[in-house]
Amino acid sequence: MKYLRKPFIHSLISLSLLSVMYIAPQWSLADTAENVIRKNLAERLPQLPRIDEVSKSPMNGLYEVRIDETEIYYSDAEGNFLIQGNLIDTRTRKNLTEERTDKLLSVAFDSLPTKDAFTIIRGNGKRKIAVFEDPNCGYCKRFEKDLQKIDNITVYLFLYPILSADSMDKAKNIWCGKDKSKIWQDWMLRGQIPSNSSCDTTAALQRNLEYGKKHKINGTPTILLADGSRVPGAIEAKELEKLLLDIR
Repeated sequence: MKYLRKPFIHSLISLSLLSVMYIAPQWSLADTAENVIRKNLAERLPQLPRIDEVSKSPMNGLYEVRIDETEIYYSDAEGNFLIQGNLIDTRTRKNLTEERTDKLLSVAFDSLPTKDAFTIIRGNGKRKIAVFEDPNCGYCKRFEKDLQKIDNITVYLFLYPILSADSMDKAKNIWCGKDKSKIWQDWMLRGQIPSNSSCDTTAALQRNLEYGKKHKINGTPTILLADGSRVPGAIEAKELEKLLLDIR
């Protein structure tokens, strides 16, 4: 046994060193994968926008490459392949790419520049949403009709004239009117064209356009909920009611 002890200890030390030597390269690869992907993609795809972030995806060996703040791509550890599309977890049937994008697009409700919106309050106004709408948007008009069925809500209405030059003209007339919410609803619900109005500044409308561009609000209506999530497009009252209940 005395003869065995020393070689046995040496064997253990050797095995430990081999384990460290085996693990160390993995750590090194993990540390440099981001740099390798960034370097190779930049060299091979110079037309690709600036990469904001590279991180491991939920799938082994696949990395998430985020560009232009919210655009998601995927790559292998060396940037040899670039994939555009949705990553689906077949066990849970969740669209992981969509969930990730929704998270990136979320907006802290308290950070909204509500000074550039007008409010419509019904009932006690406890529940809150913000909506970006174009006065010439047909889907917005449909949504406004459904919104009439929702009680106990405060709506922060951001005029977002992106569809035409006439959209800006109408938005200015609404924004400069004495009772913005009434003028808005008269137009959207009853088709009463806003009277020509002028005021000292319509800079809020330009700020809304800049804010929307920054936060990738590309269509109307876009609904922002109190939990930071967003709903692109018109939804029915019962669907909005469910979303509001889920936030509680």
